[in-house]
Amino acid sequence: MSKNIQYSNFNQGSQKPYSYLILPGLTILFLLFVKATTGIRSDHFFLVGIVNISYFLSPYTRRLITALGIIIVYWIIYDSMKAWPNYAFHNVDIRPLYEAEKYIFGINQGGIILTPNEYLSNHYSSFADVITGIFYLSWIPLPLIFAFYLFGKNKNIFLRFCLAFFTVNILGFIIYYLHPAAPPWYFAQFGDVLNIHTKSYAAGLLRFDNFFGLHFFEGLYSKGSNVFAAMPSLHASYPLIGLVYAKKLRSKLFIILFTIFMIGIWVSAIYLYHHYILDILAGIACGLTGITILEKVLLKNKYFIRLLKKYEAVITKSL
Repeated sequence: MSKNIQYSNFNQGSQKPYSYLILPGLTILFLLFVKATTGIRSDHFFLVGIVNISYFLSPYTRRLITALGIIIVYWIIYDSMKAWPNYAFHNVDIRPLYEAEKYIFGINQGGIILTPNEYLSNHYSSFADVITGIFYLSWIPLPLIFAFYLFGKNKNIFLRFCLAFFTVNILGFIIYYLHPAAPPWYFAQFGDVLNIHTKSYAAGLLRFDNFFGLHFFEGLYSKGSNVFAAMPSLHASYPLIGLVYAKKLRSKLFIILFTIFMIGIWVSAIYLYHHYILDILAGIACGLTGITILEKVLLKNKYFIRLLKKYEAVITKSL
């Protein structure tokens, strides 16, 4: 109990005056960093604005934005990948991945072997376009809703969920740099020719945009950090992470939602020409590996556990 009181002083305004200069100082350093690397965009100002306003607005918003610090660090790392594209470090896997997909999962259509992406592109429908587009619209909101729910329900599982998300992403980023891989839509457009000036592409999601007369996915994918980051599919990892921690929370609602969402995302990624089945399988393996590293290695280390308890105390309201 004494430890909780000690750390809850953070929330009661007992911080030393100079401590309030730390976040503005970090904000300036961050803006200088992005100016020197990727260039400052409007979303950078939006991020630092939300973070600073939340931190100074009230004790509750300060705890919330502090809790989301793990996710914010992830976003900064992800965004900074634009400055160091993975194709500059290793050769991009374009044709070998395509041929492997066709060899393992190929579908015979009229005597021609097609990848599942190619086969489904010949059998698309407006109904499937809308359903798969909805699944892709949900990949950010559902995990965020779950995270906010966990923040109010169980801070320990909340932090483990966020740390699992972070760990899986870092593992995925490492693989991106060790093995750059082109998505199926890239091979369909350019073959095995490397075009480093290619922008991220919404592929089948453009049919969703066209159906509703929007430019949402077109605009969203134009901001992607790297075209050649198809394997592993982290889209396949995210709902798996949610399902694992929904089970730890024993929430029937979120277990059902993440199960539907998980299967929907996996199928949608193939239908929409965003990922091969091999990418999905790699994403599943990446998700399970990241969660195992966190739960079975890091959370068995007494120093990591102590740090996690301190973090939990900081974001927990004093009773």
